[in-house]
Amino acid sequence: MSNPAIALMMLGLFIVFIFLGFPIAFTLMGMGILFGAYAYYQPGQSLLDNNIFYLFTQNTFSIMNNDVLISIPLFLFMGYIIERANILDKLFLSLQVALRHVPGSMAVAALITCAMFATATGIVGAVVTLMGLLALPSMLKAGYDEKLATGVITAGGTLGILIPPSIMLIVYAATAGISVVKLYAAAMVPGLTLAGLYLLYVLGRVILNPSLAPKPKDLEKIGFWQGAYMLVTAFLPLALLILTVLGSILFGLATPSEAAAMGSGGGIVLAVVYRAFSWQRLREAVFLTAKTSAMVCYLFVGSWTFSSVFSYLGGESVIKEFMMSMDLTTVQFLILSQVLIFILGWPLEWSEIIIIFVPIFLPLLDHFNVDPMLFGILIAVNLQTSFLTPPMAMSAYYLKGVAPPQVQLWTIFKGCFPFLGMVLVTLALIYAQPKLVNWLPDLMYNNAAQDAQPTPTGPVDRETMDPAFLMGGSSDEKKEEPTAASDMPPADKTPEANGTMDPSFLSGGSASGEKKTE
Repeated sequence: MSNPAIALMMLGLFIVFIFLGFPIAFTLMGMGILFGAYAYYQPGQSLLDNNIFYLFTQNTFSIMNNDVLISIPLFLFMGYIIERANILDKLFLSLQVALRHVPGSMAVAALITCAMFATATGIVGAVVTLMGLLALPSMLKAGYDEKLATGVITAGGTLGILIPPSIMLIVYAATAGISVVKLYAAAMVPGLTLAGLYLLYVLGRVILNPSLAPKPKDLEKIGFWQGAYMLVTAFLPLALLILTVLGSILFGLATPSEAAAMGSGGGIVLAVVYRAFSWQRLREAVFLTAKTSAMVCYLFVGSWTFSSVFSYLGGESVIKEFMMSMDLTTVQFLILSQVLIFILGWPLEWSEIIIIFVPIFLPLLDHFNVDPMLFGILIAVNLQTSFLTPPMAMSAYYLKGVAPPQVQLWTIFKGCFPFLGMVLVTLALIYAQPKLVNWLPDLMYNNAAQDAQPTPTGPVDRETMDPAFLMGGSSDEKKEEPTAASDMPPADKTPEANGTMDPSFLSGGSASGEKKTE
């Protein structure tokens, strides 16, 4: 059996194991080591001397040295400490009071609360579950339509993977080797557009049919000054914290890691000010942060090991040649790739899709003249549809787990459909007008000498990630020297003989720039 055939068998077995329910990170590691031991085998060499173990060790240590990934646990901690301190309860109530004269005030307040908390954590399940416990009973008690109430929570909870400071965008930037700062700027307009469409839909439905969202009578007793005081003390501090963190990143005052550290400290300060801080809550927040961060890091280690072996065996080369043989246009390639990612979004979390499957498409972006930033934003918007589309709409299942017994799963599905339409409208707008993505980065950074956050270099240097180097030679033909002076980004795990990405393109260069010779 040829090496490319073994690589495709490796990928096929991995997909089978996913649907059988095996732990994804450890399945990646196990298959990477198993097939790597075969790929790197040399006659007369003992098993423990196999170069796959050297590659695996280097991948693990490289993650610890990756400056870009430092911000992930810090942003997670900021979200978890805010959640554990019950700050969202005060936020939701203050928004209800402030918006009580707006049609569908509780739904609008729930949507804004979802968006704010989602941007802080980036974990869809946590946002939907918490808001299902906090907001859904209140809306149902006030007489809200079940479909509208559940749709607001399921849709609002997914906004965190698109609106900065999104953890998903950090992971994509580390995977694709592009600037986190520029990617954040690129996500602002699409993210706010989608959130605005959600709000317009809710307001429009309630104005046309006020019976869907009756005004809560108990809030009428609260006076203007009391409501203003609640808004100032509950909404403004958290809003200022998020705006300070995001603004310091976008305007180059701090790197994402520094801003995330500032946000974590700010979350603790808010908990202390609200008299909600305790060692028990701090311990819970730290534990949840460590648990989620470990999951992401294990996925990185397993994915890079798996991808390195897959590339060395010629798997990425086969996929690239197959895609190029289809003679697709750029639009056709984008549609095909987004459909595949949409399907993967049913059984998988965004972290698994970004770290494991997106690198398969990254080497093709140069050929199809696609900006990696645009591709990343399309993925972020696309994953919103995966979380909202039955029968595998994960947001609906998260909400059903905490919803009152009378709320049926099919009712939640029906509530998702209108918001799914808003996501598709946003996707169509981005396809029709890519300037929605590029306008703000070009405006803010086009004339700058360098970004506030330098383009992240790969956690593993080129020689480490190149299996030909580990073997002491090349498996096909002698590789050419890289055109970039820095280490390659983690997405480039394929030897040049197997068709990797142009490093200058990955680091923000033009897709039409100079390509490597074969």
